[in-house]
Amino acid sequence: MNVSERAVIVGAYESPRRDAPNVHPFAIQVECIRAALAQAGLTLGDVDGLCVASGDWAEGGGVNSVTEMAEYLGIEPRWFDSTDVGGCSYLVHAAHAAVAIAAGLADVVVISYAASPRWWPLKTPSFDPFVLPAGPGQFELPFAPTLISTYAMYAQRHMHLYGTTAEQLAQVAVTFRQHAAENPHAFLGGKSITVDDVLNSSMIASPLHRLDCCVVTDGGGAIVMTSRERAFDCRTRPVFVSGFGMATQRTQISQISRELITPAARTGPRAFEMAGLSPCDVDVAQLYDAFTITPMLALEDLGFCPRGESGRFVADGHLSIGGSVPCNTDGGGLASNHPGKRGLLALIEGVRQLRGEGPGVQVEDAEVALIHGLGGTFCAAATVILTV
Repeated sequence: MNVSERAVIVGAYESPRRDAPNVHPFAIQVECIRAALAQAGLTLGDVDGLCVASGDWAEGGGVNSVTEMAEYLGIEPRWFDSTDVGGCSYLVHAAHAAVAIAAGLADVVVISYAASPRWWPLKTPSFDPFVLPAGPGQFELPFAPTLISTYAMYAQRHMHLYGTTAEQLAQVAVTFRQHAAENPHAFLGGKSITVDDVLNSSMIASPLHRLDCCVVTDGGGAIVMTSRERAFDCRTRPVFVSGFGMATQRTQISQISRELITPAARTGPRAFEMAGLSPCDVDVAQLYDAFTITPMLALEDLGFCPRGESGRFVADGHLSIGGSVPCNTDGGGLASNHPGKRGLLALIEGVRQLRGEGPGVQVEDAEVALIHGLGGTFCAAATVILTV
């Protein structure tokens, strides 16, 4: 069964909330779902598919989050998915939903996410949540790894192998802050920064400074997917899910590839092959950016630049508007919002760019958008290619 372009996105809404004290994440999800459905001219009564993964801290749910949200919405979906592999989960959901719609298992699928880490009463884990005291994690736990320290190891290794500099890492943050300056909802919008600003900010885990790290915000979003045929009756311009790929790799940091090959090296080619496109066809990209090293590795593995060249690629301005791969046009996780699993919010910005509705900078006449997310410390990844 060829699912390419059989499913389309007809609604996409991101909450403008960045600081929502005492607002439960489920309430934010409902706001976003209703708004995304209204865009498409649909209602909750049309929804027969639901994708939710809200079991982490500050997301408000548990292991049965998809049934909790269905109950909260007052619907009984005939198809659902609660796959949770971290930040890229919602790109995986979009791929699964495309298959379900093509197979006739669902007609209108809602994918939603929200979290409220800025006020959530349960504390953030102080350790890497992927290192558990049983199984393989028991051998790493004595070294007390944190999530940011594992990303810092990737950055240190990239510097060692390829001569990447702290200035090149900082340029990622500078570029995305430039984009956020035009986004009225961006958490750090309205003020640009320089490379020196990044390098002079507090060191968190060498070589990553505070401004090399994502913001912490409340927020969420939702998208609505349906069949190509039904999309003709919807209000909005349909955005086609033309290709996707997903992959897992490893969980423990001790098992990383010495060459820093991430799952994107497999998800990208799969997505491009399905879409019948290549990296040179991409007009705009939304790349997961929990830390500045994150999109740099994605650029290499997705084929936008040779391995080890992402530092120079970024420094040469390729991620800016007018560059070869305008990236994270809303400011991304480094400047706009990052409530936790940001993959869905990156997907929403990809949709907005293809509709010409970017809240920040807008790539003119964009027809192909690539969205890439990851889960954990490059433990899993998913890539989605959208077209109009």
